Amino acid sequence: MPLSEQEQRLLDEMERHLLHNDADVVSAPNGERTLSYRNLVYGALLLLAGVGGLVVGVVLGDVWGIVVGVVAFAAMLGGVMVAVTPVRRSAAAPPREKASARQTQKSGSFMDRMNDRWDRRQDGH
Repeated sequence: MPLSEQEQRLLDEMERHLLHNDADVVSAPNGERTLSYRNLVYGALLLLAGVGGLVVGVVLGDVWGIVVGVVAFAAMLGGVMVAVTPVRRSAAAPPREKASARQTQKSGSFMDRMNDRWDRRQDGH
């Protein structure tokens, strides 16, 4: 269902306000650091091993169960940290193509127009 003119205008104003006031929140990542598929797999395997260790710790009970449970919890925590830690792209790998120059120029000019409209509206023109 398409938005009415008033709703579209309100949405545009909200977006501009967000971009103007919270630029650090909406800023796009610079692409130097990305998630690694390999780290995601290793982290997931370590997490699953930790869950298995917790089950073994519960089955063992007593003092050994506590020790195994603590180690398993540490393994789970480490697995999550490995999975979500971004890695720096190597200099040898060429950066991914973003958008064509024409699209980048178009979006840049669109943002410039939107910022100009917002500034004019804020100044009362």
